[in-house]
Amino acid sequence: MNDILERLSRILEARKQADPDDSYVSGLYAKGLDAILKKIGEEAAETLLAAKDGVPGRIVHEVADLWFHTLVLLARQELGPDAVLQELERRFGLSGLEEKAQRRS
Repeated sequence: MNDILERLSRILEARKQADPDDSYVSGLYAKGLDAILKKIGEEAAETLLAAKDGVPGRIVHEVADLWFHTLVLLARQELGPDAVLQELERRFGLSGLEEKAQRRS
């Protein structure tokens, strides 16, 4: 599955050089960080509504949109999915309470 994230990450990087009129992602990059953040907020809200409705296919669709736009944000900030995966790996073996306590210190 990580292959999907790697492939998508490469595409998102390539879209930085594409014409905004030819690519949805290039258009988001051209509009700037606020446009990307707004889109993530919209997708998060749609994910919440889908979860409340409880329709599995809709939940998966909306989470995919949310993940996608979050990956756009990571690429915009010169980060990639590996940074998030490494952070998740670091958290293995920690309880949620321990992890939260570490963030405060």
